[in-house]
Parts: sequence; structure tokens; C-alpha cells
Amino acid sequence: MRSFNRLDRTSQLLLGVALAALTAVPASAQTAPAAGDDTVVDEEIVVSGYRRSLEEAIDIKRETVGFSDSIVATDIADFPEQNLSEALQRVPGVTIEREKGLGTRVNVRGLPTEFTFVSINKLATASGSGGRDVEFDIFASELIQSVTVQKSPTAADEEGGIAGSVLIRTARPFDNPGLRLVGGVEGAFNSISQKIDPNFSFLASNTFGDFGVLVSVAKQQRTNRTDSNSGINFRPIARWTDRSGTVYRNQAISVLQRDAGITFTDAMKNKIVFLDKVGDRVYQNDQDRLGISGSVQYKPSETFSLALDAFIGSYDTVEDEYDAAGYSASSNSTLETIHAFDATTLSDSGIVVLRDVSYTNTQHEFLSKEYLTETDYRQFGGEMNWEAGNWKITALGGYSGATRTLDYANLKHVAYAPSRTRFTETGGETIPSANPNTIDMYNAPTRYLFEAYETTREEVKDDKYAAQLDVSYGFDDLFIKRINVGGRYTNKTNQRQYGEEKIQGPTRGSTAYVNVRRLGDSPLTNVIDLVGGSEYQARNLSWSQVSNDYARSFFRPDGFVTPFANANYAKVKEATFAGYAMVDLEFELGVPVFVNLGGRYLRTDIHSEGFHQIQNPNGTTGLTSAPVASEGSYEKFLPSFNIHAELTDSLILRAAASQTLIRPALGDLAYKRTASYNNFRFTDGNPGLKPTYADQWEVGVEKYLGGGGILSASYFWKKIKGVVQNQLTGEVKGVTVYNANGTVNGIYDFDVYQPVNAEGSYKVSGFELNAVVPFGMFADWADGFGVNANATFLDSSLTGQSSLGIPTAPIGLADKSYNATVFYDKGPLSVRVSYNRKGAYVERIERNMYPVYRDAYGQFDVAASYQLTRNFRVELQGINIGNAKTTGYTMDPSFPTTYEFSGSRISLGVRAQF
Repeated sequence: MRSFNRLDRTSQLLLGVALAALTAVPASAQTAPAAGDDTVVDEEIVVSGYRRSLEEAIDIKRETVGFSDSIVATDIADFPEQNLSEALQRVPGVTIEREKGLGTRVNVRGLPTEFTFVSINKLATASGSGGRDVEFDIFASELIQSVTVQKSPTAADEEGGIAGSVLIRTARPFDNPGLRLVGGVEGAFNSISQKIDPNFSFLASNTFGDFGVLVSVAKQQRTNRTDSNSGINFRPIARWTDRSGTVYRNQAISVLQRDAGITFTDAMKNKIVFLDKVGDRVYQNDQDRLGISGSVQYKPSETFSLALDAFIGSYDTVEDEYDAAGYSASSNSTLETIHAFDATTLSDSGIVVLRDVSYTNTQHEFLSKEYLTETDYRQFGGEMNWEAGNWKITALGGYSGATRTLDYANLKHVAYAPSRTRFTETGGETIPSANPNTIDMYNAPTRYLFEAYETTREEVKDDKYAAQLDVSYGFDDLFIKRINVGGRYTNKTNQRQYGEEKIQGPTRGSTAYVNVRRLGDSPLTNVIDLVGGSEYQARNLSWSQVSNDYARSFFRPDGFVTPFANANYAKVKEATFAGYAMVDLEFELGVPVFVNLGGRYLRTDIHSEGFHQIQNPNGTTGLTSAPVASEGSYEKFLPSFNIHAELTDSLILRAAASQTLIRPALGDLAYKRTASYNNFRFTDGNPGLKPTYADQWEVGVEKYLGGGGILSASYFWKKIKGVVQNQLTGEVKGVTVYNANGTVNGIYDFDVYQPVNAEGSYKVSGFELNAVVPFGMFADWADGFGVNANATFLDSSLTGQSSLGIPTAPIGLADKSYNATVFYDKGPLSVRVSYNRKGAYVERIERNMYPVYRDAYGQFDVAASYQLTRNFRVELQGINIGNAKTTGYTMDPSFPTTYEFSGSRISLGVRAQF
């Protein structure tokens, strides 16, 4: 894991320059209060409050030409959440996706994450994910000054957000002139892992004359344990009935007739389903996050400013997963006895679910998995703003890059025996069957044979360059107030390398498969002792496995590195030029009216290269890899229109219309092929993908209240065309499939699926409501109390990708979301209680047939602080204090797929400000 001593030279230089500059101010300046503080004379306490942040965010909303919402950190630690995505969930229309209790990706207005465009300091952001979506868990929230979610674009904005654009801004020294030192330290306790994690943050800023320097650092370690009864998914009976002329097919058909009264036909092969796999998992995730932001600013006057910004850091994780699973669909198994089946719950889709079944030869697995992930990100940019008379020139340019490496290992032991697998109220379970050869899968170490120590290694590199020039001229007396013209150039590259290696045999470093080593030949430890903390939360269950530390030391030869394979190399380059023009109008129609009208023309060129697997040219079975490359391009004109009218001093009517797009993920454009040998399927990239376009409009009203409050409501409508979906596009015949021991399983025809632009268009519409109400406006005794709440309601005609024609919303789209914060903020005391809830949404389409849903999820968070003295504050925070669990299901809640606990998190810290 990384620490401060692994900072690169750029980081060290940035810290050195900033700290040296800070010493240029005399000590007498070091007591200057931070902006946003409610300063009281003499001995009274200085408080920087949550109310102040709300007021600044409301001011940004009012001054923005279109629809937007913001959050503002008046000081470094005013975002108390675990990362940036969790801070963003308080913004109207924003929800987040959670993985193992941690916020990761951001959804705007319920739409999928890939529909959101993200930038830092006006530059598109790389995170090493290989897609367009940004994984916000890599960013420390303490480094961010403000975030604006822009929901209606102008022509000058970089295109790329159908749902909206998340505009992140880091701090600059002239945001708060003078010397400013802010630091914090806290310890956080997780209720399941029962470990205390440290978190440090520090900001130093100084202005002297026309120059200013700022540096902020955030260092966090986090240990999170997640217990999960999951992996419970539908598998069609075609697993056995497609194997014509075998005992597996014949017995499956016979048992269906005998125990369920079902006379099987081939038309039913995907409509009769059973539990493919049931797993009990313990995840231990150790995270080490380091972030540094810095800025050097030259500002000789209010009409000229030059800023150089840097945002760099690392996010490293070590995740241990200990998995005990019963895989009922093993190739040498079939139905033995159907104890219970359900032909009514999913009868509208014609699906029969075998709820409780004994199988002839279940594949029981003990898997010790280890994921080592390192992410390095960096962003460097400059921005110039110059006003000369009626002219205004803005120029910016910079680089954003990220590198992510993943080292994965899986120690696999397998035992074949009859077992019974069934749904439970909250998930699923595998138990002994009535067959005399059955086993208790959790307590039979001598029955498990070593199969393999599997390793993979992946490296993804993102590099993005951008430059923009904007020139505008303002008119003094005309209804035309300003004309803007400008251009922007971006160049993006995504490169992926991947390799895998399987170590087999009874001894360390052996490559020959010898099926004699057993699970009991390795030291076994109870999984809770391996990870530490409380007992297994998902079920009353206990079992023992091989530790990942032992597996790595025993099975890997000295100097072992998983090699990259040419067949898995892919690289995509994308270059875009955009030119735009805008005009701002201001006139009277009984009330003041402000209009922004513009258009943006863009052209994008794409180069994709890699390797493609094709049939051997000599006519023999099998595949070979050949280098391939392609060129492509597209161009588009995108108009935009924003208008607002000031009906009164406090009431604004706002409307907007535009056309925008989201480009396909760079990974989807790449030449690459991944194989699923269990499903006899290849999944390819598609260099010919085009963007997804949207025509959209919105109308809303905003009522600004006294004392920093607002009531707003808006209705939005989007028509989306060219949605990217995975579809069957071809077939590869004669693919040889091998068993784990190297023997030939058979020769099969593989389906080929690719992401394609779906035909037709789909509509999304919804309401967004927002209220910030300070209760002091109603009664003096309620001063300091208030509520900040919002809700989004979505209606969509979008359909998912089920090849069975099962109607479903697209992956990631939630039709309802709510956020509410009740607060008290006055004097030295600040208290907040927050609740956020995201409605159920489709998480994936299992086997492109069965929609799998993530249940609606709601979570309570609290934050309290007390200003001990003028310079010191103590803070208490609680995340998921109700210990909400994550659940999911396939098509109906009576078929659960996930029952997962990540616990609550309580932190206590001290913050100093000078």
C-alpha cells in the first residue's frame, strides 16, 4: 500500500513551492478568519456553518444561466462523507451507486452513470476505469472547493452529458485572500470490521501582493468488511436440455415431468430456470487514499487572473474475498428431485422457477480471492481570464491522466457431490440432500481437491489533453449584451493490456495438472479470524478457508508475474474539435428577460487498434489472433437555448432546450474479445459505435426566500436516440472448450455479442423538487433550524436488453430518489441528520434474459460539531447509522439475489483553523 514516502517528484516539488511561499507572510497575518465565518468580536466564538455553504450554493444557482445545483465547501472538511460521490448525493437530482457500503459512481436524474460528464477545473477527468463514467471513490472530498451539477448546457460547455455535467472545482488562493491554515485529524470505527481508521487533511493558502499559493493534502486509510449471501442467479434448464443424447438431458426432462408435471419442449429451454449458484462471501477491503491539490495564482487586478492548478493522488486497495459456494449447474450434474417450484409469480413472462431442488453432482467451491488495485491520477491545467474594456478573453488548457493496475488471484478448491440448493427468505442456501453420497459443504475439507491458482493482471491507461479559447464582446446599450465565439480541442487515449496465468499441480510452481492435493493439505483458518471483526452477518454460519497470504507465498514461484497477452491488447484514440458561438440577450417584456442562444459544431475522429480472434485459416478447429485497426469519424451540430425571466425580485421562471450527446465508452470502441466458456459466448468491442444523442427541454420556477432559502420545481423531458445495448451480432463455429484438467470438454458454436446503437428513440421525463427552508423565517426561537430536501420522479419509455422480451427499465435507471437533511446551525453548535433514498433499479440483465434488480436503498447519516475555541472544533460523524443492508432480486422480490451488510461507520475528529 502507498504512503507519503511514495510521492513522485511533481508532488514533492508542489509541496515545497507552496510551503516556501507561505513563509513570506508575517506572523501577524496568521489569525485572519476564513471566509464564510460568522465572526463575532472579542472573545466570542467563530463558526463556519452549514448555512453559509447553502447560501453560497443558492447564489451560484441564481446566477447560472441555465438549470444547475451546487454544493460548496467553505472550508476543507465541510464535506464529511467518505468520498466525493457521497458528498454529491445531497444535490437535487443526484443519486449514487454503492459497492460494499461505499459510494462509487454518480447518477443524475436517475439515468445511468455513463450518461454523466465529469470535469475538474473545466477539464475532462480520467479515472482509469476505461469508460466515460468516473469512479468518484478515488477522489478525497476534502480537496474539493465546490461542485456544480449543470443540467442544461450552453454552446460553450464541452458536450458529453445527457443526464448532466458534474463540474468540480478545487480551491485557489484568491478564493480567500490572506494566510489560511486548516487541518483536521479523525479516527473512524466500522461496526463490522471493528477497526479504527485514521484520516488526515491539511490546507495552507497564502496571498502576498499579486501572487497566491495554495496546497491541500488529504490522506485516508479505510478498512471495510462486507458480508454477503449473494451470487444467486437464474440459469435456464437449457444448461442440460441442450445437450442432446446425454443422460443429463434425459434425466432433467424426466424429473420435470415426474416432480412438476411439466412436459418439456425446446420452446421452454429458457423459460424454466433454477438456482445456478449460491455463495456466502466475506469481503475485507483495505483502502489507502492520498490526494494533493495545489494552485499558484497571479491576480494583479480584478480584470486579469492567471491560475495554474494541479490535482494528483493515488487510491490503492487490497481486497480479500473468501467465498464458499454451491454451483448446481456443473457440467456433470443434473436434476435429481424437485422439492418446490413456482409457476405463478412470473407467469406473465411465461417463466417457471424451480425454487428448491436436489442435484446429482453439485460443484462445491472454496475460493480464496485477492484483488490488488493501484490507481494513480493526475491533472495539470492553467486558466487565464482577461477583461479589456468590452472584451473578455478566457483561455484554458491542461492534461488529465490515470493509470490503474489490477493484480487478481483466485485459489480454487472443488468438491463434487449431490446437494440440495434452494431459495431462502433473504437469499439462498446449499444443504445436504437425501442422497447418501451428499456432503456438508462447509465442513468437508478432505473432499475438496485443489483445482487451480488462477491469476490475472490488467493495466488501463487514460490520457486526456484539452485546450479552449473563448472570446466575447459586451455591448453597453443594446438588447444584445454579449457575443461569444470560441473553440475547443480534446485528445483522448485509452489503452488496455491484460493477461492471465493458471498455476496447477500439487506443489508450489507446478504447471502440470495433478488432482491429488486437497483443501486439508493447506492450513485452514476460520474466515472471521482471517479478516477480523464481528461474526458473519448474513447468516448464522461459520467456515474455514486458506488465507490469501499463504496462497500467494506457497503457489507463486519467485519472480512470478502474470504476462500480458497480445490478443488482449486494445488501444483507442479519440480527437475532437468543436467550435461554438453564443449570444446573450436582455430585454423587457413586462419583466426583465435574459436569453442565451448558441450552437456548437463538433467533429470527432477515432482510431482503434488491437487484436481480433478469428478461426484458424487452415480450416482446423480453434481460434487465432490477428492485429486489426480501423478509423472512424462523426460530426454534429448541437443547438442550445436558455432563458429566464425575473417575475419579481425573488421569483424566477426558467426554461431551456438543447441537443446534446454522450460518446460511447472508449472500452466499447476497442478491438477486444472476452470469452464466457460456460455460456458459449464471446463479447466483442465495436469500433463503429456512434454517440447517443438526446433532444431535451426543461421548464421550472424558483422562489428565493429570505435568510438563505429556496423553493424550486422543474419538469424535464428527454428524447434519447442511439442507446448503446449489447446484441447478438454473429457466431463463431467450432470453438474448442477445455476442462480445468486440460482435457477437451467439447467443440461448440459460440454466439458473438457486441455493443450496438439500438434503433429507435426513447423518452424520459420527470419532476425535480427542491426546498431549502430556514425555520428562523417563521419564528425567532427557530433561528438556526432548517431543512434541505429534494426529490426526483422519473418516467421512462426506455427498455432494457432482455432477449426474452421482458419489459424493463435500462440498467441503472431509478424512477424515484429522495434526499433530506434537517439541521441546526447556530453559535458553536452544528448538527445535521440526513436521509437519502434511491429507488429500485436494474443492476444487470442476467445472461441477456433475466433482469436483476437492486432494491430501493435508504440510509441515515449524521454530523455534529462544536467550536471549542476560536481555532479548534470537534466533529462527530456517523454514516449508515441504521446499518441498512443492500438487497437485490431477479424479476421479483421473492427471488432474492443479494443480502449484504457493510455496517455503520462512526468517526470522531478535531479540526484546527488559523
